[in-house]
Amino acid sequence: MTDVVKGPASYFPSIEKKYGRPVSEWQSLVRQKLPAKHMELVLMLKNEHGIGHGHANAIVAHTLAMNGE
Repeated sequence: MTDVVKGPASYFPSIEKKYGRPVSEWQSLVRQKLPAKHMELVLMLKNEHGIGHGHANAIVAHTLAMNGE
């Protein structure tokens, strides 16, 4: 039986394929901007790196959850 990835992490394979960088790099960019607010981080990924809203939101949500925020 395989575990099905749910939530924001379910977007990670398509994020890596579409933008050509590992999710860990995007998460690092998000962490560098902390303690910014969720939407500020989403807008940074969208405006500075051309990431779509859903993908940016998934990266930020997962990163903040990992950091306990």
